[in-house]
Amino acid sequence: MTPTTDFSIRTLIGGYDNNFTYIITCNITRRQIIIDASVKWEMVKPYINSYPITLVITHTHKDHIAYLKEFALARPNLKIIGHQNSEKLFSNYNFQLIQDSQSFNIGQINIEAIYTPGHYFDSICYLIGNVLFTGDTLFVGRTGRVLSPKSNIVDLYDSVYNKLLLLPHNTRIYPGHNYGKKKSITIGDNIKISPLLQANTFNDFKLKMTEYEKMRSPGS
Repeated sequence: MTPTTDFSIRTLIGGYDNNFTYIITCNITRRQIIIDASVKWEMVKPYINSYPITLVITHTHKDHIAYLKEFALARPNLKIIGHQNSEKLFSNYNFQLIQDSQSFNIGQINIEAIYTPGHYFDSICYLIGNVLFTGDTLFVGRTGRVLSPKSNIVDLYDSVYNKLLLLPHNTRIYPGHNYGKKKSITIGDNIKISPLLQANTFNDFKLKMTEYEKMRSPGS
C-alpha cells in the first residue's frame, strides 16, 4: 500500500532566470526534499529542519544545478536523485539514479519519477499525489523550449502529450521558472490557456511551437 500523508510546499524564487526551488516537507516525519539547486543555500537554509535531506534534480541545465556545490558543502551527507543519463555529472556526490515510473519515499511522502525528455535529455518530472514538479518540461501557459543541443521536439511532444496531459486534469503543476501569470496551475486550466497544449497532432504541435518562437517576448 502506497504511503500517503499531508505535505507542505515552500516556493523560493531566485537564481539566474526567475528559477524556482521547492522545499517539500512531510508533515508527519518532518523529513524534507528539495527540488533543484536553483537558488543560493542561504535562501534555503532558514526553512530546513530535516537531517539528512534529499535533493532531486529535474534536469541538468546549469541554472537548475547552479548552487549544487553550495548545498553539498552545507550538508555533506546530501543525497542527490536524478536521471541515470546524468550520472557522470554527479560522480563526486552522493548520487542515486532514478528511472521512469520508479517511486521512492521521503518520510511518508511517496514520489514517482516520470521521465520526460524533450526540453533536455535527462528531464524528469516528480509526482506527489496530485502535485507535479515539472522542471522546464511544462510551464504555466506553455511547454518548455527545444533550443539546447540535447533537446528534441519529438521527445517533448511525446513527454507532454503521451505522459503529462494524460494525468488527471486536477493535477497541479509547479514549474521550474516563474514565467506565467501565476506560479502554479492545474493541467486542465493550463490546457485552456496554452495553444501549445491544444495541438491535434505532432505536426500541429511543431507548427504551434514555430509560431510561439516567432512571437515570443524575452523572459516569457
